[in-house]
Amino acid sequence: MLRELAESLVDLIFDWGYLGIFLLMAVESSFIPFPSEIVLVPAGYLASKGEMSISLIMASALGGSMVGAFINYYLALTLGRKLLRKYGKYFFINENAIEKMDTFFVKHGHISTFTGRLIPGIRQLISIPAGLSRMNLASFSAYTALGAGIWALILVMLGYFIGENQELINNYLKQIIIVILITLVLLIYWYYSVQKRKKV
Repeated sequence: MLRELAESLVDLIFDWGYLGIFLLMAVESSFIPFPSEIVLVPAGYLASKGEMSISLIMASALGGSMVGAFINYYLALTLGRKLLRKYGKYFFINENAIEKMDTFFVKHGHISTFTGRLIPGIRQLISIPAGLSRMNLASFSAYTALGAGIWALILVMLGYFIGENQELINNYLKQIIIVILITLVLLIYWYYSVQKRKKV
């Protein structure tokens, strides 16, 4: 039901062209759960037919993703700490836990933001701890753009090369997500190995 509603919304927004892609990706990248594949895969297919431009799709998708990420970041930055200090005790979050989170994001915010943007279910939420810990905005923007750009390109290329074959797209998407997760595990392992060697 929810997916059918989302697909109807996509059909409506696609009438708006690149602005529609921008708006849907802004929604997808904020705290509202929305599957990006139902936006970017069809856009890639339209590009393969010459009805849209890949570069403009990517620009619209990345722009929307950044706007949604900034919404989460600034909401967490301006309201998050107040809410945590007031209600955090009910979720076993105290001042010490907040300080630990700050320290973690100062040291590892860049790798966390980048990898988080590539993991479904986490990609929309990674901006919140970044905002809570007041992560440097330039670093946040750069690593968010890098992760969001890679994810958007994967989905657009799926639509471009596979077209409307939904079953094939689902199969490839599952395989791609598995490959991404394995790659991220290896990347994180390498990153922490380097960090360990620096401390020695």
